[in-house]
Amino acid sequence: MPRLTPITSKSDLAPEHQHAGDAVLKVFGRIRGPFSMLLHSPSLAERLLPMVTFVREDTIVEPRLRFPAILTAAREREAEYVWAAQVALARENGIREELIDLIRAKADPANLPADERDVVTYTRQLMRAKQPDKAAFDALNNKNGAQWMVELTATANFFAFVSGICNAFEVPPPPEGDRLPR
Repeated sequence: MPRLTPITSKSDLAPEHQHAGDAVLKVFGRIRGPFSMLLHSPSLAERLLPMVTFVREDTIVEPRLRFPAILTAAREREAEYVWAAQVALARENGIREELIDLIRAKADPANLPADERDVVTYTRQLMRAKQPDKAAFDALNNKNGAQWMVELTATANFFAFVSGICNAFEVPPPPEGDRLPR
């Protein structure tokens, strides 16, 4: 059970904050997950929505590498809700089950294609050590450039942030969602 009562419709908000519920509905089509908690601070929820849109539609990091970073961040944070929601989106975007399974198991990425391996390694280091080593950083930066690196790093950290919200407030994963091992 979540630690706070989830806000699941705009009618759960005071009339002066229902516009924030409308903004969440415009982006997601429903209110659940982290935004069911974030809407307890309507102003914060509204300020975070542009990042969701950016990560979904505007980043130059292509889905085939964006989702491994997102899934790795969620897995490293052991965020059940974020994992389940993002695995579903990863599958819709053609991410291979082999890659999803490897990230779920926290297995060695050595046998992945180089670009996927480098993203998983970089993101794990970012989540675990808070700063990737030079080799992990350089492998991606030399191939993709500064803007790509900033956007990949911001995406991974955004999902770490969202994972922290879900974990702190014990937001349960969707019942139909992919599960993390316990």
